[in-house]
Amino acid sequence: MGVTKTDHFTDEQNRIAIIAKALGHPARVAIIEYLLKVNTCICGDIVNELPLAQATVSQHLKELKNAGLIKGNIEGTAICYCIDENTFGILKDYFSKIILTVSNQKCC
Repeated sequence: MGVTKTDHFTDEQNRIAIIAKALGHPARVAIIEYLLKVNTCICGDIVNELPLAQATVSQHLKELKNAGLIKGNIEGTAICYCIDENTFGILKDYFSKIILTVSNQKCC
């Protein structure tokens, strides 16, 4: 089997790219912001917050969950979603390194 384009990059680079891609849609950013505001919620609550159909919100939740940005637990007939702090720790470390490096550069 051939080599994929992602094989040419480190695991960390691929992980950051997956996370960034998941955050690359304003509806997903809105979902993250809503989860931060309420701490936890049920899928139906998110649907009420966004001007999107339930199926569309579910697809965005799936993408966020696949990227590890949120986690969900089944509670009865609903799924309760919350922020996955581990993945945001990865982002914090990544962007902290960038900010530190840029702050110390003597570049244009």
